[in-house]
Amino acid sequence: MNNFADRLIEAIRRKKTTAVVGLDPRPDLMPASIVARYSLAGSAAPALWARAVEEFCCRVLDVVAPLAPAVKMQSAFFELHGAPGIASLHAVTRKAQRLGLVAILDAKRGDIGSTCEAYADAAFRPTETAKPLTGLAGGLDADALTVNPYLGRDSLDPFLDFARRGDRGLFVLVRTSNPGSSDLQQLATIETGQLVYSHVAEWVREWSEATRGASGYGAVGAVVGGTAREQIAECRRAMPGAVLLIPGYGAQGAAAADIAAAFDERGLGAIVNSSRGILFPRGSTNPRADGAGRDWEACVEQALREMIADLAKHTPAGRLQTS
Repeated sequence: MNNFADRLIEAIRRKKTTAVVGLDPRPDLMPASIVARYSLAGSAAPALWARAVEEFCCRVLDVVAPLAPAVKMQSAFFELHGAPGIASLHAVTRKAQRLGLVAILDAKRGDIGSTCEAYADAAFRPTETAKPLTGLAGGLDADALTVNPYLGRDSLDPFLDFARRGDRGLFVLVRTSNPGSSDLQQLATIETGQLVYSHVAEWVREWSEATRGASGYGAVGAVVGGTAREQIAECRRAMPGAVLLIPGYGAQGAAAADIAAAFDERGLGAIVNSSRGILFPRGSTNPRADGAGRDWEACVEQALREMIADLAKHTPAGRLQTS
């Protein structure tokens, strides 16, 4: 099974949920036990931080792998630790895939020419075949990547080359959840009056149809923020063959009922990401207290189980539980 969308849908059906765990290892929220083990107080060296981040994320993976179909690694929280952080990102990606998780790299890449080609190589090519231009750690060999289309269609061509081969996926930013999304994405074009994000959705529809697998979904999906309730339904209609990656659930304010329109009648067609709400759940070990009579890993598991149950109760994803 080489088509990315087919592999993702199969993982969703196997785990009976569309919940995705976002790996955003924020330095200010790391568990106290890990902070102490690596002596991270004060100005710890980047290599120590990278080792701590890798341990934290790998332990999270052990907890969530039996429950979730995919994880989304936020590249920024690895990159901030320099070259050791990139190496840790590489190790976390490898472990996620060994555990059977679909590994999505959230880097929101977008550029032109040879720079764009280098980004695509760095994200997708296996280490052993990576070009020298990809840098220290070689290719990350991720299953999918988030990309920014707002430099124009040609800015995504090198990424689309990988998706068209069928084994890698893209999630194109269409309608994001941040308050400033209206500054550009919701502007009307001069020619037709169509909103900018709706125009990008047409591109995604074309690309998803061109990369469609046996599941009915294509290897090119879209990022649609969970806080944009009305636009979610619109985007679902505009991109029927695109998997929607929905951020904004939980800590950012979107409830399960807000994102119900992202799913098709089978409970498929969307994946819902939660990062802080799973990694650092309130009332447990957040931000630096491994207390409350439970360890932080148990709190991560409980938070994920609660998310899965919430999506099952308030969205069509509940149909996966009985299929």
